Amino acid sequence: MEFAYARHWRQASDVDCTFAAGTPFGGVAMVPRHIALALLDALAGSLAEGQAHGPAHAQARRLAVTLYARLVTGAGCAALIARIRQRPGSIFLLVSHKSLEQPAPIQALRDAGARFVPSIHDLIPITHPEYSKPRQIKAHRRRMQVTAAMADAVIVSSAATGAALSHYLVARNLGVPRITVAPLGFDLPMVAQPSPQPEPPYFVALGTVEPRKNHHMLLALWRDMAETIGPSAPRLVILGRRGWDNEIVFRMLDRCGGYGGLVEERGGVDDGTIAAVLRGARALLFPSFAEGYGLPLVEALALGVPAICSDIPALVEVGGGVPEHLHPLDGAAWRRAILDYASDDSASRAAQLGRLTHWVRPDWATHFGIANALLARLAAEPRGLPARVRGVTHGAEDFPWSGAHQPGTP
Repeated sequence: MEFAYARHWRQASDVDCTFAAGTPFGGVAMVPRHIALALLDALAGSLAEGQAHGPAHAQARRLAVTLYARLVTGAGCAALIARIRQRPGSIFLLVSHKSLEQPAPIQALRDAGARFVPSIHDLIPITHPEYSKPRQIKAHRRRMQVTAAMADAVIVSSAATGAALSHYLVARNLGVPRITVAPLGFDLPMVAQPSPQPEPPYFVALGTVEPRKNHHMLLALWRDMAETIGPSAPRLVILGRRGWDNEIVFRMLDRCGGYGGLVEERGGVDDGTIAAVLRGARALLFPSFAEGYGLPLVEALALGVPAICSDIPALVEVGGGVPEHLHPLDGAAWRRAILDYASDDSASRAAQLGRLTHWVRPDWATHFGIANALLARLAAEPRGLPARVRGVTHGAEDFPWSGAHQPGTP
């Protein structure tokens, strides 16, 4: 998301957009435009390379080190404050959770005249603390306090996240900023046509291998199918790097021999490989316990791949009535659905493919149309108007896209 925002705002002029970065000592500094653009170009090249040892990746690291050395000196902090004071209507847009728990730098920009708009990705460390480290839980609670106290508006990627944020703040008698829903876009990678050779039916689990993604349930199902069905059972391909605090799942992957060759783990693959593997799957399996948006589901549906996923609010919202939704703990239902979808004669899979033809893929143009309209409204409002409301604004309805206007933002 952060890279998509940087790529979007680089199209604006220096008058309309100023890039900024946090300093090692807690400030926020203006980044010269030529440095910011060079770093963005190197990062784009590194992403295209898809591996950590290419020349573009090395260039990105060199530029990042150079920028860090500049930030250590505190250069650019005063310049950013001066630019905000010179440009009424400035907005400090923070699309990363990082630094959101630090109120002092944000307040300094507000004191200079900037409005503040953070993006809240999810409340998982608060709503599901069992999946986060104690320091992450504490930091996220602090982020919500800062958001309640200082944000003039908030951008969220799903109504589910917006509702969770509003509920959390109201329950604690904290101020609720206006909340605008702007679904995330998705850059569809180029994918070759599927191989004409028939393959054994397989399913894909996509995402970091961490407890909340519920890989344990899938592996338990595949153990059962390996024992009761044998080599003719469908395959499972796990795409994603290993996360933390998931030792039982890691031991299952390392010590169980791939369940007779039915389970394959592929970590650290590039976007093109992910898309190619996903495209040939019978379905995406997404039994997650908690999500703020659910990008793997968007990726699957955008590629025309059916999905069997949890019935949690974010995935129901993003799926738009297309996927099969099951309770993440109902292993028997998941087993039935998997065996059904593995069959070429599956009526359920055919029905989902029919629903999929009407699904509308979220795109970055729509996202930034909603975000830009919100920023334009804020920039035009006199400072001092109440910024606290109750509820969530569905941006796609209330903020029609106007790509011609981009408010000045630091």
